[in-house]
Amino acid sequence: MRRSSPTLRATSRTTPVALVVALAALLLAATACTPGLRDSAAPPTGSATAGAGQTPAEPTPTTPSEPPEPTEPTEPPEPPGPVPSDGTPRDALLSIPALGIVDLVVQAYEGRTDDAPGTEIQDGGIAASPYGAEGGTGPGGVGNYQVTAHRLSSTRAFEFLPDLVDGDVVQVRVDALTYSYEVVETHQVSFRDPASLAAQRAAVPGQPGVTPTEAMITLSTCRTPEDRAEGNWWSDEFGNPEHRIDKIGRLVEVTGA
Repeated sequence: MRRSSPTLRATSRTTPVALVVALAALLLAATACTPGLRDSAAPPTGSATAGAGQTPAEPTPTTPSEPPEPTEPTEPPEPPGPVPSDGTPRDALLSIPALGIVDLVVQAYEGRTDDAPGTEIQDGGIAASPYGAEGGTGPGGVGNYQVTAHRLSSTRAFEFLPDLVDGDVVQVRVDALTYSYEVVETHQVSFRDPASLAAQRAAVPGQPGVTPTEAMITLSTCRTPEDRAEGNWWSDEFGNPEHRIDKIGRLVEVTGA
């Protein structure tokens, strides 16, 4: 058997080493030409790198939110007031429990307080309620519902009207509805003073020229005994004395179907 030469044996031993070196060179060249591979080998930058030689930033302190201020309890809304009528003039029945008056007839007529037609109605023993340009509104209407009656003649319907005091109730019934007024004021009227009469007949009692916003009532009768006691004997052509006593009320309730 023939032996190989020493030169051939040396060459076959060095061939694998050269092959490994060549492959490594090719791999390095490929890595240098590929950006993704080069970048992935680079050390990370940013906070981790900076943290090696720098002091980390202090966290920004946060101010705790203040608790909301307690709110005042709200008052419940006031219940709506009584609904007035449309003010249409009509006959009615008047009751005043404090005076024992029950279902006194109130006759509506066009005119002004204590004129000739009104005096004639009162002479018949009932009450009169003027409406129109110089009169008032109808029962329960916004404005001044005016009712007059005699104190000392006929049936003396309003004999004790001066005894009414603030807080007393006056009821006016029309069909199925009852309008309840509460007495709030007392006025004295002079037939000889135009300004005093204008205040009595105003849409807002005592305030001529003011636009009404609520339903009011004026109950009026003569002041004859007081005038005579004071020596005042004046009277008009209908026998009415100079002064009258007026009780003013405000609508506080409406009941009925």
